[in-house]
Amino acid sequence: MRYLQDASREADVLVVGVNSDDSTRTLKGEGRPVTAERERAELVSAIRGVGYVTIFRDSSPARLLAVIKPDVHCKGTDYTPDTVPEREIVLAYGGRVAIVGDPKDHSTTSILEKMRGQ
Repeated sequence: MRYLQDASREADVLVVGVNSDDSTRTLKGEGRPVTAERERAELVSAIRGVGYVTIFRDSSPARLLAVIKPDVHCKGTDYTPDTVPEREIVLAYGGRVAIVGDPKDHSTTSILEKMRGQ
């Protein structure tokens, strides 16, 4: 929520790409996602500042970025402007990368690990 609210300050209209269930499973492994893609998209759309939500099927938002060409591509604090994987795509069409949100210390992965006693 804080990440998206911070991202909304970077944009006139915030468009959020949500990973599909298949791409989440590919990235995070079996048992993921915990919440289905449509429910995640619905939750994201209810957050103040979010204008539009779309579900993308690729493991990366690169193709989505190349199509919609946002002025600003926001990533969380687990990245730096130089380590954002989609950085070159964004810069190529004249966009910029912004790092937004609070420290990444409350991920779903860490919550699940705590629940499993790891």
